[in-house]
Amino acid sequence: MDAGIIIQIVLLLVGFVFLIKGSDFFVDGASSIAAILKIPTIIVGLTIVAFGTSAPEAAVSITSSIAGNNAMAVSNIVGSNLFNMLMIIGIAALMSNLLMEKSVLNKDLPFLVGITVLWAIFLVIGWDISTIEGIILLALLVIYVLYLIRDAKKSSDANYVEKPKLTTPKSIIFIVVGLAGIILGGDLVVDSASAIAIALGMSETLVGLTIVAIGTSLPELVTSITALRKGENQLVIGNVVGSNIFNILFVLGASSAISRIPLDSSMLIDVLFMVAVTVLCFIFGKTQEKYDKKEGIILIILFIAYMTFAIMRN
Repeated sequence: MDAGIIIQIVLLLVGFVFLIKGSDFFVDGASSIAAILKIPTIIVGLTIVAFGTSAPEAAVSITSSIAGNNAMAVSNIVGSNLFNMLMIIGIAALMSNLLMEKSVLNKDLPFLVGITVLWAIFLVIGWDISTIEGIILLALLVIYVLYLIRDAKKSSDANYVEKPKLTTPKSIIFIVVGLAGIILGGDLVVDSASAIAIALGMSETLVGLTIVAIGTSLPELVTSITALRKGENQLVIGNVVGSNIFNILFVLGASSAISRIPLDSSMLIDVLFMVAVTVLCFIFGKTQEKYDKKEGIILIILFIAYMTFAIMRN
């Protein structure tokens, strides 16, 4: 293998380490602040943890958008959302039945279905995501977060985060250091992944759908498995649903607000598959208000089949 490719692979791995550790620092700091401020657990899962674990996707996609690598910006979001719903929920469901909280099942998951369909409509109408549409997505994010906060304050049976792990000054330091790691890691991942794609004759779309998408979704996977082992099933579902919502509204919204993102015609199949998967996960949840082992196996098989299709198509 060419020495240049080996160096780029090493830089890619270093970038992932910065992304994942940066996300860990950010989540720890933000979660401690949430505990200090007495913010309910489900809000932490749907906002702070979801945003923190989506930060790698944000760093990669926004950096790609600024650099003009729009194919990677879109494919990273599609690949990450598919990995979250098929592999993370699938693996977690194999480990334990994932009970659905009614607020997530009746509000957050339908909202995710709605904005996923909206994204598909934006793409089909103009074959791109325009700056105006990006601003619309960001506005929806603000409305969504404000609604979550207001709804949580009205809830009388909300569960709250346990005692904070860090003091307020340490929490702020963790947040700042975490964000710095995320930004640096994002730069390394985008630059090295693009170089590898060019050197190996792979398309940026395939690299974004596979290597980059799975790499940037590792924080969601680690966070969900850790939460599951602690018996915090609500945090698993909240993390996945929240991360996918943030990927579409914040990551895609910010990327397209910076620079219009045209759609490669080959990506339409991937976006439509993502819509179908999101609807399927909603149906699974609605059917029995949980994800069990059988559904977990179905989701994992779908992901393997999709990855096989994406690689063969290249």
